Amino acid sequence: MAVDTLYFSRDSKMYVEIGSNVWEIPVLDGFSFSQANNSTEVTLSEMEDTSGTSKRGRRVFNDSLAPVEWSFSTYARPFLSEGSTAAGNAEKDGTDKHHAVEEILWALMAGSATYTAPGGSQATALTGLTFSSTATPNTTAGTGMSALDFNSSNKATLGTANIYFSLDDGGSDPVVYKLTEAVVNEASVDFDVDGIATIAWSGFGKTLTEDSKPTRTVFEAINSTNNYIRNRLTQLAVTAGDTTTFPGSGSGVYTLTLTGGNITISNNISFLTPETLGTVNLPIGHVTGARSVSGSFTCYLGLDSGTNTGTSTDFFNDLTSAASRDKIVNAFDITFKLGGVGTSSSVPVYQFNFPTAHLEIPAHSVEDVISLETSFQALPSTIGSTNEVAVKFAGVTPD
Repeated sequence: MAVDTLYFSRDSKMYVEIGSNVWEIPVLDGFSFSQANNSTEVTLSEMEDTSGTSKRGRRVFNDSLAPVEWSFSTYARPFLSEGSTAAGNAEKDGTDKHHAVEEILWALMAGSATYTAPGGSQATALTGLTFSSTATPNTTAGTGMSALDFNSSNKATLGTANIYFSLDDGGSDPVVYKLTEAVVNEASVDFDVDGIATIAWSGFGKTLTEDSKPTRTVFEAINSTNNYIRNRLTQLAVTAGDTTTFPGSGSGVYTLTLTGGNITISNNISFLTPETLGTVNLPIGHVTGARSVSGSFTCYLGLDSGTNTGTSTDFFNDLTSAASRDKIVNAFDITFKLGGVGTSSSVPVYQFNFPTAHLEIPAHSVEDVISLETSFQALPSTIGSTNEVAVKFAGVTPD
């Protein structure tokens, strides 16, 4: 008699494979993956014949498989390597360096994500990532932190990887689905004031097939419990480029305390699929669209009892002044500091910096406490540049 086996999402694990290198990435509940079918329906529409009959039939043709769509969320989990030499093992990087459990996903989003297993040093292992070896970073100044840049992202195609979802991973008969040539399309960070810093990832893949479970070869600090970031510690720094139009506290600085916010980085990727007749076509690859970096933040509307001191009230007044209405494009340096600032006692931390962000006019949100919600578009210094966003992180030695 056949025995029914059910698979539960809570028994599942996810792996990312580039060449012979495999990472295990802990994901949250709510992950998904699916591949839809594109079809064409042909219908008949004719008038009655002499006998009063009218054909009303139809035919359906399978044209192609759509690209695989996947999504999952991870916690933002930076950590400091333990310091002993072990090739391909970030947790035991040869010189103490700041890594992140999810760093391979950032590398996929920002460039080719080429990886070379290090022999005790992982400083050049992932394209776009520079790993800092400062054990006590100055997070106030943003120094001594590992950094991700988008210098390699101005490409028609980005790096791809194979993603595996292993259902009933620890069981005797897991089912493993492999997403080939997967590409990261979007990363979204939400600031839930009472939550843990979380990144929502989504993207596409070429095919979805059943496969065997890969063996992890790159070991990150996935079992650590001290590398989570509390959103309540998040801080925001806003500095105007034009201190005459936007004086803030006298130097263009606005002091705003967050109640929530979001950062979204998107590659606006689309997949190309042939349209050959007589066969079910498969996607052949992806192309990038315009890179889009945007977000929003909310803060309480605070009392300004004196001159312009950079409060949220001043922030709204300056952005709606007559002088500001003459500027159809503005530039603000915005830095979100997840986990706070300070010395090594403040880590783990993530920082997102947008040096030339365009701010939209804030909108009032009338609830129990009146708030301001401000949307922004992160723009590069020139239209062809890749410096609209910089991501930094620093962590503690895993427990």
